[in-house]
Amino acid sequence: MKPQHQHTGEAISRDLAQLRVDYAAHSLSEGDVDPDPIRQLILWIDQAIAVHAHEPNAMTLATTDGTRPSARVVLLKHIDADGLVFFTNYHSRKAVQLDSNPHAAAVFWWPELHRQARVEGTISRTTRAQSEEYFNRRPPDSRLSAAASPQSQIVPSREILERRVAELAKQFPDGNVPCPPNWGGYCLRPHTLEFWQGRTGRLHDRIEYSWNEINAWIIRRLAP
Repeated sequence: MKPQHQHTGEAISRDLAQLRVDYAAHSLSEGDVDPDPIRQLILWIDQAIAVHAHEPNAMTLATTDGTRPSARVVLLKHIDADGLVFFTNYHSRKAVQLDSNPHAAAVFWWPELHRQARVEGTISRTTRAQSEEYFNRRPPDSRLSAAASPQSQIVPSREILERRVAELAKQFPDGNVPCPPNWGGYCLRPHTLEFWQGRTGRLHDRIEYSWNEINAWIIRRLAP
């Protein structure tokens, strides 16, 4: 049953139909893209960095418990031929969903370039050594926060979290908090990637890579 939301007598409405941006900066064709989608994605990330895009490695990660989807923005921290790596608390909502259903999707959006990239695939945990190596390179404040936070759990107040951080800071005055056992990485191994380039008049370019049964990438154009 759809939830019934109570509100004041004031009408709740916002018409956004007139918001339009004309995309005319770039184009994309089958002949332009790299035969390997991971290299193509790295190229687009590098170009986003070059134009000083805000958080060029930010991606919206979508997961599901099998019935209901959920999504949030995470930061891509490594990419190579094996896939896309990000880190999180293994007790978080996304981690619990990924452990029960390893199928996931991610979306990058770079408005400065009128581009988005979509990735679909399966996820597995990184090795403990990879998780610890990255955790130990994080700034001290980030390490303290990660160790103190029971991510996605209900907490009575922010003060409790701040008190826990302060306690850890006293315990580890140099900031060298060890990587918690419930914190680490995931690697998204793609089977489908799509590169979207905004074009004038909404006749956008969409190039899709899909991994086929003979272990090769098939490149196809999709209608916008």
